[in-house]
Amino acid sequence: MIDQQIALRGGAARLPVRPRTGRFLVLAVVFICAACGLVYELELVALASYLIGDSVTQASVVLSVMVFAMGIGSLLAKRLRSRAAVGFGLIEAALALVGGTSAVILYASFAWLGESRYTLVGFSLTIGILIGAEIPLLMTMIQRVDRQDAGGAVADLFAADYVGALVGGLAFPFLLLPVLGQLTGALFTGAVNAAAGLALVLWVFRRDLSSRSRRLLILVNALVIALLATTSVLVDDFERAARRAVYGSEVRVAVQSDVQEIVLTGPGRGSLDLYLDGRLRVSSRDEHRYHEALVHPAMKGDHRRVLILGGGDGLAAREVLRYPDVTSVAVVELDPAVTRLARTDPALSGLNGHAYDDPRLTAVTGDAFTWLRNARARYDVVISDLPDPGITASTKLYATEFYGLVAGALEPGGRLVVHAGPPGSRPTTFWTVEASIRAGGLATLPYRVDGRLTGFAAGPDRAAADGEEAPQDWGFVLAAREEPGGLGLDPGAPAPRTLGERELLAGRRSVERLRQHGVLPSTLIHPRYWEEP
Repeated sequence: MIDQQIALRGGAARLPVRPRTGRFLVLAVVFICAACGLVYELELVALASYLIGDSVTQASVVLSVMVFAMGIGSLLAKRLRSRAAVGFGLIEAALALVGGTSAVILYASFAWLGESRYTLVGFSLTIGILIGAEIPLLMTMIQRVDRQDAGGAVADLFAADYVGALVGGLAFPFLLLPVLGQLTGALFTGAVNAAAGLALVLWVFRRDLSSRSRRLLILVNALVIALLATTSVLVDDFERAARRAVYGSEVRVAVQSDVQEIVLTGPGRGSLDLYLDGRLRVSSRDEHRYHEALVHPAMKGDHRRVLILGGGDGLAAREVLRYPDVTSVAVVELDPAVTRLARTDPALSGLNGHAYDDPRLTAVTGDAFTWLRNARARYDVVISDLPDPGITASTKLYATEFYGLVAGALEPGGRLVVHAGPPGSRPTTFWTVEASIRAGGLATLPYRVDGRLTGFAAGPDRAAADGEEAPQDWGFVLAAREEPGGLGLDPGAPAPRTLGERELLAGRRSVERLRQHGVLPSTLIHPRYWEEP
């Protein structure tokens, strides 16, 4: 009776460890749970950015919903303080299950339902509530093991929580992602989360548990860990099935590089699709038309030295190397895995005409913005074959400052050509690119080309599983320090297979009818690109 009264008043008489040891164990579990919680958060942001696009929006949604939900969880946990140990054990089991399986379920919703936004919000809300419920219960538990003023207990808890978040935040990109990947990394984190919560409750607070509560905790956590372990064993089969659902049944190559997921589908050169982070970048059905429209108008004039920004697939380089008087081509590609596939994959290397075997071509791995800041060479032609500006990671490569760097890399009579997205379906983005190029000190000549065919006709940044009809145009901007002159083709050069001067001039007149006046340029500190409906 006396022991029970002491325990209810917050004493340590019933604990199997000394107060300092108990306090250390509680703070150690706070550290582990905080690290796991931040991994769940970062994993949702990373996967949502990959599946949905626009990392700024997805990060804002996840963080704001999660922080709001943490407040709700803290309020709800007040009712569990009388049974803090049991409540904490069950909450950690639930958090481990939800957080650990979140990546798998989010990817599954994208693959089979074609929509993952609502799933993302649901997981952010649920994980936030469970994380928010931890602190009130841990506050009760740490005062249970070591009599301490409330201010000191809060300081200790938040110190352990913040340090754990730091470790989790660093472990996610530098350890979990490269070693385990997104899906297995989340499952492993969930198992660690469940094991830590159960160990604390069964070791330090076991005398506060009834036999029924103890059996319940062991059973629930064992089921959670078993489910996470089983899912991790099946995750490779799941990924293959999800890829078939997203990309079709002819997935031939799937590589997760340090930069992105790279998928090649199709049996060979005649039917090949290249996806980067779930977005269609190349289709052999009509890629010639896109790359001819991108490259050949810029090659009218001097073109001995050519710089290609992006374009690691080698297809723009193929068109450039058709000109016999080209002396050097530099391809600056962020992801070396793309250039490696372009060299070694039989279908892709056949499609690019084995461009990487040409001694005139030099491949450079690096960020185009950083590379241009350090570049000393000057070029007759710069070809920007980069991901769409609506994808946030590429926004800086469509900023005024970037085009200022390009202008500095051009010879006095040099020309720049930029893929700027479809002016028909995304006119604001297209004219923002054009305004940004002008603000960078270059005169512009916008034009468009009809894609004619489906599939790749949306431009090289269409999501793989939209289920929508693709817009039928590509938009480009030709630019130079002075007026770029008339739009046309070099009369002494090899003729494009699908493109003629009459069509280019028609596309020039057509795009001017869509011109938006008063569009502001995009800058590094004020990006103006967004996903248009």
